[in-house]
Amino acid sequence: METITLQYPHNLQRENLPETVLAVGYFDGVHKGHQKVIQTAIEQARLEGKESAVMTFDPHPSIVLKRKEQHVQLITPLNEKVRLLKELGVDRVYVVTFNEDLAALLPQEFVDHFFIGLHVTHVVAGFDFSYGRMGKGNMETLPFHSREQLQQTTVQKVMSDEEKISSSLIRYHLKEGDISYVKDLLGRPYTNRGVVVKGDQRGRTIGFPTANIDVHKDYLIPKVGVYAVRIHIGDKIYNGMANVGYKPTFYEDEKKLSVEVYIFDFQGDLYGEELSVEWHAFIRNETKFNGVEQLVQQLKADEREIRNFFE
Repeated sequence: METITLQYPHNLQRENLPETVLAVGYFDGVHKGHQKVIQTAIEQARLEGKESAVMTFDPHPSIVLKRKEQHVQLITPLNEKVRLLKELGVDRVYVVTFNEDLAALLPQEFVDHFFIGLHVTHVVAGFDFSYGRMGKGNMETLPFHSREQLQQTTVQKVMSDEEKISSSLIRYHLKEGDISYVKDLLGRPYTNRGVVVKGDQRGRTIGFPTANIDVHKDYLIPKVGVYAVRIHIGDKIYNGMANVGYKPTFYEDEKKLSVEVYIFDFQGDLYGEELSVEWHAFIRNETKFNGVEQLVQQLKADEREIRNFFE
């Protein structure tokens, strides 16, 4: 898969590009609704004997447009999104820099430059996709703005429990700790990546040595609490438990959120290693205990519950 980063104006020449069926959208999460859009484009490209492509944007438009809620932290930061698109079998990915110049483009200008100018012949998008200044272009106006030069397929919403699957819905349930439901909406476990850094090393003194993970800053982290997780270390996968929180048993006024994982049946030094943490189930809220002994008893109970969960 080829990944191409573009700004407006780009300097690619249409005649040097293959005819392409393009799925377009921001695609934060690459959830089941996004997957339907992308797979529709891949299947259509195969039918037409053309290349499949995805066009996404960076950073999130809400930041540039200075919306009330700005998505700085994401379900799938750019590197994670590109990795998932590769797994889906896309031939190429266009990452378009979303800036004020792009936001100011008229719908006609956007279509001419980023669809027709990139030798796109067929556009696939969700029913709520919009383009051009103030989002005035949409799938209904595309035939006009393309002067009938493009074919198009509009993908309708994908539902779960009578709710439209959306990035906003996933963000909400991550903040609520509904990690099992998030897994269903994504079609895979929610995942964070981060590097193991030195913590206060208290866990090893109470029989629960933990890896303190500095999660990459552009990931959304699930709500505070204890979780059943799977940890990818190189090509090996381990079960474990994670604590997201502020360690209230030891710190009265800790302000920095930490993510610590106790990896079952693992021994070794992980400092400096990048790990992938899959979130599988919410176990309980973070609690302040009356001393270390009470904490240890609860951790033992958590471990038993999580081991049973994964059996």
